[in-house]
Amino acid sequence: MSISKYIEIDSSKRFGKPIIKGTRISVSDVLNWLGNGMTVQEILEDFPELNENQIRACLLYASSKENSLGIAS
Repeated sequence: MSISKYIEIDSSKRFGKPIIKGTRISVSDVLNWLGNGMTVQEILEDFPELNENQIRACLLYASSKENSLGIAS
């Protein structure tokens, strides 16, 4: 999956935070929802403008950022 197909950074939207293309929903929003126990299905029901690939792209984006930090567990 190409993250750039779904995620963009635009300094004029959400203070330059990574967002889902075509929305003002940030990657951080999606990650917080998932982290707080929402299922993918619940997110899709609450935000019908999203699709499953966009949510997966948020997870991949976060994973790529964590890997670039070089944090060892």
